[in-house]
Amino acid sequence: MAAKHHRKRNSHHIALDLRERLKAVKLPQGGVIKVVEAPPGPPVMATLLAEIYGPDTATRRAVAEKAKGIFHSVGYIVDIDDSYGQPRPSLSVVPDRPRLETLRVSESELYGSVSMLMNGRVLGYAQQATRTGEGREPLEIALRLPQNARYLSDTLKAMPVASSAGRLITLDEVADFEVTKGSTALFRRDGRDAEMVMAELAGRYEAPIYGIGAVNDAINKADWGSLPKPVIRLNGQPADETVPTVLWDGEWEITWVTFRDMGAAFGVALLGIYILVVAQFKNFRLPLVILTPVPLTLIGIVFGHILFSAPFSATSMIGFIALAGIIVRNSILLVDFIRHSEFDAAGNRRPLRDILLEAGATRFKPILLTALAAMIGAAVILFDPIFQGLAISLLFGLLSSTLLTVLVIPAIYIVFKEKSWEEGSDDRNCWRAEVPHTQCLQGHAAS
Repeated sequence: MAAKHHRKRNSHHIALDLRERLKAVKLPQGGVIKVVEAPPGPPVMATLLAEIYGPDTATRRAVAEKAKGIFHSVGYIVDIDDSYGQPRPSLSVVPDRPRLETLRVSESELYGSVSMLMNGRVLGYAQQATRTGEGREPLEIALRLPQNARYLSDTLKAMPVASSAGRLITLDEVADFEVTKGSTALFRRDGRDAEMVMAELAGRYEAPIYGIGAVNDAINKADWGSLPKPVIRLNGQPADETVPTVLWDGEWEITWVTFRDMGAAFGVALLGIYILVVAQFKNFRLPLVILTPVPLTLIGIVFGHILFSAPFSATSMIGFIALAGIIVRNSILLVDFIRHSEFDAAGNRRPLRDILLEAGATRFKPILLTALAAMIGAAVILFDPIFQGLAISLLFGLLSSTLLTVLVIPAIYIVFKEKSWEEGSDDRNCWRAEVPHTQCLQGHAAS
C-alpha cells in the first residue's frame, strides 16, 4: 500500500472497498476471508465479540451457530468468524507389524522417519552476519516436509524409511494410513468454558453499540426451537451456567470500563469545581449557575460528531471532561465581573440588567480568545484516527458553549438574583466582620 501522502483515500476506506470486491470470491465450506485493519485503540480479539456460555459443549456450539446466523443477518456486520472453526483432519500412520518383521524394519525406525518428515530434524545452524559485522541469531538448518505437503498423498506414501538391513523401503509398504476427524479448539475464560463469535463492523455503523443492539433485538425475536433462549449480558460472566448466556466483550468491554471510570472521574471533577467555587464566592447556589454551561458543550460535541460521521469514543469523553474546566473559567469571569460591578462610583446599586449587558460586552473578548486558542490547538489532531474524538469535542464543544455562555449565564443570573437584587440584598456584606452571623444566614437564604 502506498504511503498516505501518495493517496487520496485513507486505509479504512481502502479496507471498505476491498471488502466489497472480496464478496465475489467463492469460499470453500467453513472458509472465512478477513480484512484486518490496525486497531486505533487497545487491542482486542475483535470489534464485536460474543462469548457463549452454557451447560455443555453441544448446547454452547448450537447457540453459537445460531448467533452466527443472526450476525450474518445484519448488513453492516462483516468478517464473521468463530473460535472453534472446522475440525481439522487427523492423519494417523498405523504400522503393519507383519510387514515390518518381513522387511526387517523396527517400529522405532518407522516412527523416526515419520517424525523427521513431519516435525523435521535439525542438521545444524548457519551463523549470520550483518554489514557491521555484528552477529545475528543462528539460522536453523532442518530437514522436513514443507507445510503444503503434509497430507495424505502419493508423495507422502512414497517417502523412504531406512531399515537396519541397509535398504530403503517406501512408507506405504510398512504402514497403513487413516484420516479421522480431529477435535475443535477449546477456549476457557477465567476458568469457564466458552465459545466465541467474532465480527467486525463496516458500513452504516462502526461503533460496537449499534451492532450489539441489532443482534440483541434479533436474538429476542428469533425462534430458538428446541434450544433454550440465551440470556444477554453486557458485563460480567454469568453466575448460573445452566442457561445459555451471550456475554458481549471485545471493544464493548473496553468502552464499558472506560466510560464507567471516566464518568466517575467526571463526577469527582464537577464536585471539586463546585467546592472551589463555593470557597471563592461563599455561596452554595451560585456555583450551580456557574456550572450550567458544562452540559451546553454536548450540543456542539454531538453536532461535531454527526458532521464528521465519527463515533463518540473514549477520547471524545476525555475532551468533554477537559471542557468542564475551560467553560467554568468563562462563567467565573462573567460572574466575578457582575459581583464587582454591583455599585457605581457613588455607592449606588446599579440595575442588574445593565451590569449583565456590560459584563457580556467586556468579558466576551477574553472568553473568545481563550476558546480560539484551545480550538486552534485541537485543530491539529482533527484528522488523527485515534484522537479525532478529542479534537471534535474540544473544537465544537468550545464553539457552542462559548457562544451560549455569554447568553445563558446572564439569563440564569436574572432568574436567580433579580428579585433579591431589587430588594437590595448584598451578599458581599454577609462576609464582613461587622454583620451579625444570623443576618448573614438570612441574606443567603433570601438570595
